[in-house]
Amino acid sequence: MADVVLTQRVDEAGLAGRVTVSSCGTGDWHVGQPMDERAAATLRANDYDPSQHRAQQLSPTWLGGNDLVLAMDAGNLSDLRRVAGEAGVDVDPERVRLFRDFDQVEPGGEVPDPYYGGEQGFEEVLAMVERTCAVLVSALQQLPDLREAPA
Repeated sequence: MADVVLTQRVDEAGLAGRVTVSSCGTGDWHVGQPMDERAAATLRANDYDPSQHRAQQLSPTWLGGNDLVLAMDAGNLSDLRRVAGEAGVDVDPERVRLFRDFDQVEPGGEVPDPYYGGEQGFEEVLAMVERTCAVLVSALQQLPDLREAPA
């Protein structure tokens, strides 16, 4: 859900082409599949298009090749750091963080997995994602390299 929301917000802010948003899981359980239908329905009901999203698995190259890697919970953050260590990738802790480190309501909180709950869980996660993405996009717009029009 965060991938879809952040991608749309980046596009709306005029940062498409200068900011790339990607998402992945730490396991290979759903590689190539679309997101959970309940998550997709929640996104569609809130004017997002989840149709292009497909599950991918984390590659160690993501850890060294991206400016910022965000984990949804402490378990995923631990997995990211473990994968980096196993791959010999030196990762700056400021570049591998929790997604909600940027949430003004509960900085450093975890995004709960709504998979085993009802529809309300997906709505709650979307609210967390939207407010956190708003902060992320605002921060991106302040970066000198991104304020400039692309050459």
